[in-house]
Amino acid sequence: MFRVSCIQLRSNNLIQDNLNKTIKLIYKAISQKADFILTPENSSTFSLNKKALLKSCRPMNEDFYLKGIKKIAKKNKKWILIGSLIIKINKNKLVNRSILIDSAGKIRSYYDKIHMYDAKLSKKEKYLESKIFNAGKKINFFNLPWGRLGMTICYDLRFPNLFRKLAQKGSIFISVPSAFTETTGKKHWHSLLKARAIENFSYIFAPAQGGTHYNGRKTYGHSLIISPDGKILKELKKKEGVITTTIDPKIAKALRQKIPSLNSN
Repeated sequence: MFRVSCIQLRSNNLIQDNLNKTIKLIYKAISQKADFILTPENSSTFSLNKKALLKSCRPMNEDFYLKGIKKIAKKNKKWILIGSLIIKINKNKLVNRSILIDSAGKIRSYYDKIHMYDAKLSKKEKYLESKIFNAGKKINFFNLPWGRLGMTICYDLRFPNLFRKLAQKGSIFISVPSAFTETTGKKHWHSLLKARAIENFSYIFAPAQGGTHYNGRKTYGHSLIISPDGKILKELKKKEGVITTTIDPKIAKALRQKIPSLNSN
């Protein structure tokens, strides 16, 4: 048994401001006795302007926000997943990277978002992430002290084969840090997350961005923690904040024994 917290943000393009907000909410999660704390996609900066991102973002070993979160993890002996940071991998290339930090403040694993969100929702609302980021090429998982975590980011949610691969590799928890759009979120967010939980008998940890951002972009919010049988354990609607609950890894393992659907394709 352990306690997990998902943080909900409304990030802007000011990295220090976003770090300050994140730290404040991490301490709120700690006050709720969290052992593992997750932040949403685009935690440190919220932009789809490649020129601006290339100017403000840094390689992983130089990232200011990451250094701040590592210090907090070490000081408080907590595992923290930064849902994603925009990391510069060379002069002209960026990746959308989820980073796992252990209770000693060390980076233990990271995952680069595989599926780029290229979508035209209307004449006014369209996204072309493939023009901004280099797509990741491999799945990733890591053994937490409480069980195996599979890592995904936002749009990956629409690709059930990714989740199945992670579950078949033994992941009983799957992280889905997101900045889901308001437009698609109200139609699909809950249904997709519950489906991924049920299909794979995995806990889903989905910290999200929520609200209207400085650039006018609207994200859906509704951070969720979902049980392996699809029950919503905790939810936060729009405001910035924290949700926390107790997780029993045995539930996922018991469900997989009762219904061994992951044993076949």
